[in-house]
Amino acid sequence: MTPITEVEGRRVALSNLEKVLHPATGFTKGELLHYYATTADVLLPHLRDRPVSFLRYPDGPDGQVFFTKNVPPGTPEWVTTAEVPRSEGPARMVLVQDLPSLMWAANLVAEFHTHQWVISHPEVADRMVFDLDPGAPANVVHCCEVALWLRERLAADGIDAYPKTSGSKGLHLLAAVRPTPSDQVTEYAKGLAVEAERTMPRLVVHRMTRSLRPGKVFVDWSQNAARKTTATPYTLRARSTPTVSAPVTWEEVEACRDAGQLTFLATDIAPRVQDYGDVLAPLLDAGRASPLP
Repeated sequence: MTPITEVEGRRVALSNLEKVLHPATGFTKGELLHYYATTADVLLPHLRDRPVSFLRYPDGPDGQVFFTKNVPPGTPEWVTTAEVPRSEGPARMVLVQDLPSLMWAANLVAEFHTHQWVISHPEVADRMVFDLDPGAPANVVHCCEVALWLRERLAADGIDAYPKTSGSKGLHLLAAVRPTPSDQVTEYAKGLAVEAERTMPRLVVHRMTRSLRPGKVFVDWSQNAARKTTATPYTLRARSTPTVSAPVTWEEVEACRDAGQLTFLATDIAPRVQDYGDVLAPLLDAGRASPLP
C-alpha cells in the first residue's frame, strides 16, 4: 500500500521510499523526498509561477529517463496548472507553488526545469541565463574563468550575474532583467557569447557544433529562447550520485582550482544554506532587475 502523508492539509502519496535512485552512494527515494522537504524554503521561490518541465528518472539514472512537459496523468486537482503557449499549440503544464505540490512532484522522481519567464507574462523574460558547458579535457575550472569574464562584461552593461553549478559538468550564470521579450534577451546573450569567443578563442566556443567543443567551454546562450528551460536552482540531477544544481558564491568561483571544489551533493545543501542563505535571492527582487542595453 502506498503511504499517504499529510502536507499542509493536503494528502500526498509517497511511494517506494527504500528504492535506490542514485546508485553510487545508495541514495534512496526517501532521502530524495527529505532533501526536497528540507530545501523547500529556498527552492520554492525559484519554482513559483514558472511552468515546470520534469526530467524523470523513476528507476535511477541507469533506467528510463524522459521529459514530461504536459500535466502528468493522476495529478491531484489541488496542484496548480496553467496553459502555456507552444509552437504546436497551447499545452497545460504544472506550476509548483507550495510545499504539497513540491512533495507530490518530488515523488515523481524528477529534475525540475523552468523557463526564464513567469506564467503571467509568457515569453517575456525576467531572467537571463548562460549555460557554460565544458568539452573534455576542459572542466568546471575553465568554466570559472569564462564566468569571471562574463561577470565583468555584464557588469559593464549594468547587469549583476549570479553563479550556480549545473549539477553536471559546468556552471550556469543567471541575471535578473527587466521584463523583455525572450527573443531580445536571446539576441543579447548570443552577442556576449560571440564576444567571449572573440576575446578568448582558445577557450570559448559559442556554437553547439560538437566538433568545435573539445577542450573549450561552450557558452550556451540559446536557453534564453522562450520555449527552452534550464535546471532550476537546487534541483537534484539524474546522476549516479545525488548532485545538485547548487548556487555558489563568486569567491568560490574565483578560488576554484579543481572540479571537485564545485561538486555538491544533496547532503551538502542544508549546511550551505545555513552558512550563506540563498545566494540567488537577488534574482527574486524585482527592484534589482536590470534593463538590457
